[in-house]
Amino acid sequence: MHEGRIEVITGSMFSGKTDELIRRLRRATIARQKVQVFKPALDDRYAVEKLASHAGTEFEATPVNTSADILASINGDTTVVAVDEAQFFDEEIIRVIETLANRGVRVIVAGLDLDFRGEPFGPMPAMMAIAEDVHKLHAICMVCGKDASRSQRLINGKPARYDEPIVVVGASEMYEARCRAHHAVPRDEA
Repeated sequence: MHEGRIEVITGSMFSGKTDELIRRLRRATIARQKVQVFKPALDDRYAVEKLASHAGTEFEATPVNTSADILASINGDTTVVAVDEAQFFDEEIIRVIETLANRGVRVIVAGLDLDFRGEPFGPMPAMMAIAEDVHKLHAICMVCGKDASRSQRLINGKPARYDEPIVVVGASEMYEARCRAHHAVPRDEA
């Protein structure tokens, strides 16, 4: 039996999370490990049945609607399970990845740690807490060129307001990487 574990790759948009996930998956494949990869069905920006990074790297993946669909799709001989864009899944994803790790599966999860507001995103904080390994990546701030840890949503070239919907799937046409100093989320004053 393999030793199960949970690895989380996190950071802002454009920080290379999916590239790092694909790098780890390619290494597992070279090592002849049985790999299964999942992504939320709502993320169809680049390809429906592939992980695709902003940089253009790809890896075959199964789109699923819920966390429960992941458990239902696992083959008995799978030793590595990857989940991309994990922030889009329901809270059940935490139980799913723990169940897999407890079965001896290496689970690699990638996702945004913060939403466009700069607040913890969905189930990511809990996954980071239960993981054996957390790797936080940084992008480059599009304003000053320093390390960026936040995802700035833009609407008509201006920062999105705090009351905008949390989940809006997009890429460079809607988002920029920003450092803390240049990340802005205007609020209506009450």
